[in-house]
Amino acid sequence: MKAIWNDRVIAESSDIVTMEGHHYFPEASIDKSVLVHSMKTSVCLWKGTAHYYHLEADGRRTENAAWCYPYPKSASRKTRDRIAFGRGVEVR
Repeated sequence: MKAIWNDRVIAESSDIVTMEGHHYFPEASIDKSVLVHSMKTSVCLWKGTAHYYHLEADGRRTENAAWCYPYPKSASRKTRDRIAFGRGVEVR
């Protein structure tokens, strides 16, 4: 699968974990040059605390368009060391 943002492939892998309709890519498969740490977090009772990233490249920026669970709860442990995308990112 590929994650595409602004006509640019930002992640590509066949090792995908799908949870709640979101595709989690292994960190090693992601172009980290487009990730900018965000101060945003959110809490899911069964997954844990999500940490967010903005996507930024070529003068474009999409706020809080990627997230990860650095310390997922046991029900979502498969998402550890993986990042999911939303907000303007096409996954196919």
